[in-house]
Amino acid sequence: MAKVKAVIFDMDGTVANTLASIAGFGNAALKAHGFPEIETERYRQLVGNGADVLMRRMLAAAGAPGDEATVQALRKTYDELYESDPTRLVEPYPGILELLRTVRKAGVKTAVLSNKPDNMTCFIADALFTGLFDVVHGQRAGIPKKPDPTAVRLLCGELGVTPGDCLYVGDSGVDMQTGANAGIVTAGVTWGFRGAEELKENGAVHLADDAEALLNLIL
Repeated sequence: MAKVKAVIFDMDGTVANTLASIAGFGNAALKAHGFPEIETERYRQLVGNGADVLMRRMLAAAGAPGDEATVQALRKTYDELYESDPTRLVEPYPGILELLRTVRKAGVKTAVLSNKPDNMTCFIADALFTGLFDVVHGQRAGIPKKPDPTAVRLLCGELGVTPGDCLYVGDSGVDMQTGANAGIVTAGVTWGFRGAEELKENGAVHLADDAEALLNLIL
């Protein structure tokens, strides 16, 4: 028997390794606007709070102007590049596909909640995890971003579960805060963009170092 009725996953750094993809499109956008590129590893600390925040952090890291007009111009270029090939250099983390199949066979519902734009979140989920999530949502207009609990609570309603029935899985402090704000037990995965220290500092209830450890938590 599963310990929970539903598992809500973050996407970037949790089920999908998108670091090289985000860095590639980010650097292409910076270059298009005449700004210096950023080392791929630096993007680990830049992502997680939505695309507009990512643009501001990229501009700051590149030593470029951070005025709103520049942010929005960079965002437009970034979105166009990203939407041209959303799964470029993206792959599921080891063991995640098998984990999802196993928990679904056990009757556990699965979902994704990301601060990535909704269209890109849904595209990647459908392309790489076809049929493995009951509900997928990215950042949508009118709904606050994580760590605000609104989107999580709405998602629980779509799944037909209460927050107490769920496990929230992510790789960042934002994810751990999101679960806590919604009253959901959290599991931080150490294979993602941020690591165990940030997860613990933000109140992770559980930590998982690989997919097998996470599966044991769920089941």
